[in-house]
Amino acid sequence: MPVVPDLARRLAAEALGTAILVATVVGSGIMADRLTNDVALSLLGNTIPTGAILVVLITILGPVSGAHFNPAVTMVFALRRDIEPIAALFYIAMQILGGIVGSFMAHAMFELPIIEVSRTVRTGSGQWIAEVVAAFGLIFTILAGLRFRPDAIGWLVGLYITAAYWFTASTSFANPAVAIARSLSDTFAGIRPLDLPGFIIAELVGALLAMAIANWMLATEPLSQSKGQ
Repeated sequence: MPVVPDLARRLAAEALGTAILVATVVGSGIMADRLTNDVALSLLGNTIPTGAILVVLITILGPVSGAHFNPAVTMVFALRRDIEPIAALFYIAMQILGGIVGSFMAHAMFELPIIEVSRTVRTGSGQWIAEVVAAFGLIFTILAGLRFRPDAIGWLVGLYITAAYWFTASTSFANPAVAIARSLSDTFAGIRPLDLPGFIIAELVGALLAMAIANWMLATEPLSQSKGQ
C-alpha cells in the first residue's frame, strides 16, 4: 500500500500548490494586461497559464495531499469522509494563506505594491449563477474523474477550468481561497472584497449540488441491477 504523507507535508503541499496557482492566475493576468489592450486577448493570456499550471500542480502534488487547493473541494471530501474533519479545517486554512501569499508573490514579481485591495466589481445574479455553474462543473469533473479516470484528473481539471474561463460570466473562480486572494490584487484578476460573500456562497452551493448529483449518478449499482435483471 502507498504511504500516506504526514499532515505537515500535506498541509505544506496545499499551501505551496495554492500559492503557485494564485501567483499564476494573478501574474498571468498582469502580464496579459500589460502586453495588450484587447480584453479578449488578456483573458486568453490568463486562461491558458491557469489551465496549464493546474495540470502540473495536480500531477506533482496530488500524491502528497490530494491536490485540493480549494476549500470547496476539501469541504466535499470531508462530507464524503475522504478526509478527517480536523485535517480538512487545516487544509482550508493553508489554502487561504497560500493563496494570499501567491497574490503577494505576483505583485512582487511585477513590482506592484505588495498589498492592494481590488476595485474590480463582480456582482449580480449572472455572476453568482456563473459561480454556481463553475463550481458545480469543477466538483463533478473531479468526482467523475476519480470514479472513471483517476489517472487523468490533472488534465480533466485543467481542461475544465480552461473551458470554464470562457463559458461562464464570472470567468470561473470556482474556488473560495482563490477568490479571497484575488480580492487583494487590484489587477486584471481582482474582485472587490465587497463582492466576495456572493461568490463564496455561490461556489459552495455549486459544490454541494455537484456532490449530491455525483453521489446519485455515479453510485455503484449491484451487479444484478447493472445487467437489467
